[in-house]
Formats: sequence, C-alpha cells, structure tokens
Amino acid sequence: MAFVDEVRIHVRAGDGGNGAVSFRREKFVPRGGPDGGNGGPGGSVILRVEQGMATLSELARAPHQRAVGGENGGGSNKNGAAGTDRTLSVPPGTVVRAADADVVLADLIAPGDEVVVARGGAGGRGNASFATPKRRAPGFAEKGEAGEERWLALELRLLADVGLVGFPNAGKSSLISRLSAAKPKIADYPFTTLSPNLGVATAAGERFVVADVPGIVEGASEGRGLGLSFLRHLERCPVLCFVLDLSQEDPSGSLAALREELRAYEAGMLTRPAVVAANKIDIEGAPVRAEEARAAAGSLPFVVCSALNGDGVGDLETALSDAVCAARIARGEPESHAVIRIRPEPTTVLVEREEGWWRVRNPAAERLIARFDLSNAEAVTYVQRGLIDIGVEDALLRAGAKAGDEVHIGSAEFEFTPESSIGAKR
Repeated sequence: MAFVDEVRIHVRAGDGGNGAVSFRREKFVPRGGPDGGNGGPGGSVILRVEQGMATLSELARAPHQRAVGGENGGGSNKNGAAGTDRTLSVPPGTVVRAADADVVLADLIAPGDEVVVARGGAGGRGNASFATPKRRAPGFAEKGEAGEERWLALELRLLADVGLVGFPNAGKSSLISRLSAAKPKIADYPFTTLSPNLGVATAAGERFVVADVPGIVEGASEGRGLGLSFLRHLERCPVLCFVLDLSQEDPSGSLAALREELRAYEAGMLTRPAVVAANKIDIEGAPVRAEEARAAAGSLPFVVCSALNGDGVGDLETALSDAVCAARIARGEPESHAVIRIRPEPTTVLVEREEGWWRVRNPAAERLIARFDLSNAEAVTYVQRGLIDIGVEDALLRAGAKAGDEVHIGSAEFEFTPESSIGAKR
C-alpha cells in the first residue's frame, strides 16, 4: 500500500427525512386528528483513529464520502428510520483542517479518538408534532434539515519517540534496521527513503519508536527536495537524532546545516532533547572527522557507530533510551486529542441593505426558512412566529426596515410585515 500523508476529502452528511402531513382516516371517525410522523435524522460523517493504520491512502482513493439520509415520516405516526453514519478510519496522528481555511478542527492522536466532521441533518417534524389546543389540525409539516458538507484537508504527522534527522545517504535507513526489526529499502543513492519508516527499539528495558524520515536537503524548510512534506513528521518527535555521514568531508558543517533547517522550519525543535550519531566510523579517515563532529555537537550526547557492521549501535540505543525516558518524564501524561467544534452557532442577527432590499443573516433563521413550505399559509404563520422569537423582526426594525420592504433570508424572498401591523398572536 502506497504511503500517503496528505489528502483532501469531501464529506457530506445525510439529510434529515421530511415530516409527514397525515390525518387519521378511520371508519366512523369523520374528523380524525393529525397523525403525520417525524422524519429520521441523517447519518453523520465521523473520523475515527484506527490502531495499526499508517497511511491515508484509502481516503486518497475515495475522496468523496457521504452518509445515508434519514427516511421520511409516514401516516399513523410512523417515524422515518435514521440514516446510517459513515465512519472513516484514519491513522494515529491525523490532523484535520478545513480545506478553505488554515483552521485545525481536530488533532486525532490515540486509537478510538474520533470527531464528527459533518453532522447529519435533523429529521423534520410531522404535522402531529404541531398540534396544540388552538391548532388542532395543522396542515403543514417540517422538511428535513440538509446534512453538513465540507472539504477537509487531512495531514498525517507520525507519532514516534525519536526522529532520525540527516542528509540523504547518511545511513538512517541502515541504522533503523539495526535498532529495530524494521526492514526499510536501502541503497546508495539519494532519497532511498521516499516515505517515513517506523521501527521499535528496546534498550535497558525501555521500548521506543524510531522514525526514519526521508533525507533533508539544504533549503528543505523553503520547500526544496522533499522539503516540507516530511519535515512536519518531526514535529511530534520529542527526541531528535542527528545522523552524520563520516564518509563526507565536513560532518560538523552537516550538523550545523541540519540544525539551521530545523530552526528555519520551527525554532522550537532545537530545544528538544537530541543525540548525535556519527555513522560510518568504519570508513577510512572517519575517526578524525568524528572528533571534529564531536566538538561541533557541544553538550549533546555523541555516539560514533557503524550501521554496516553494528559497531556502537548498542551505545546509540542506550543514549536514545535515556533521552526518551527523560522526555517522557518531562512531558508527563500524554496529550489527549483536541477537537474544535465544527460549526459554532452565531446567535447575532445581521441585517444588511442591498440594492433596495434587506438581507438577513442568521443560521437559525435560514434553517427555519428552509424547512417549511412557504406556499402553505399555516406554515408561513408558524415561520413568522419563529422569526420573531429569533429576533429577526426587531433587527429589521432597528435597521430601519418598513412594512412592505423586500426581505431576503436564505433563498426566500418576502414582504416585511411587522407583527404590530397584523396583530399576530401566538
């Protein structure tokens, strides 16, 4: 399965079913009461973290996801069935954003974490629900609410304890194969690693996850090479391991360049615990270059090793284990997933003057208008009362609207008739 760590998907929740207009038709009961049932709610689209998943490739192959709508209500007070939710599995470490804005909607970390990204529409009420002592035979019902829909940008950021950082061919893939049971593809050419590899290492009884991130090139923080596509996988790694290639002439310069790329991408990365692994100590001239690199590492733990023959790998495991333990103690309890409400509900009624008519903006008012048949006089009376309760009439009057003015709410257009001018009653 191909590794995919970014994907755009379109999610559409199910619409609510319509309420029914129905009256009892029984023998010897000439004036049966209303018995229209309610429509069922639409299904929602849910993202849920699945243990063992490591890629977003399934969603990349099927980017359009839709939940099932609710069924319409029927006579004899029969309610429509609810629509089925659409649950999409994502890997741990998935960040969910609105595609049209740089707003994080959810950060899903642990297996079982989930977020509703498109909520199903409410089912419409049947006419039986609108019966009152004064309105004994309502001849109208409520339409089902449309389900939410949106484009989302999903981004996977690996969850690992240690991130290996180095230039191409530094030997990161070889090291991860030595540190764990991972078997990444290894060869002597740039960008052997085209997708991150994860391995589980053990040292001093401590188990930790190591991520082999594709090689960084100078200018990666500006998008060069594989650039930003893989630098973000280091964001969640509490410990970094700089892998230097001792076969190159200036490993100390390589360390400085790697640190500069991280600083340019996110300065906070340089404050994390780090270990320097000087690889390929078996190469001729490597010991001299290793001492130069040791001096450049300063106070950072420094280990010389050879991924080829295994020399020093045990020391590297111990250094990484110590750094991971210290990071876990400093971090305390793992951070729980963060979810931001998908659709905050504004309560303010906005009124704007547009080319000789008034535009009312308020989600509750727009939904109310959309859910009733405005060709039905009874429904219009009910909607008008609802708009008054929401505050639409007061907002229009404050804005200067007069009786007879044209008003637009959602897709509906009507003539403004203030309650005081018609003596409307509840």
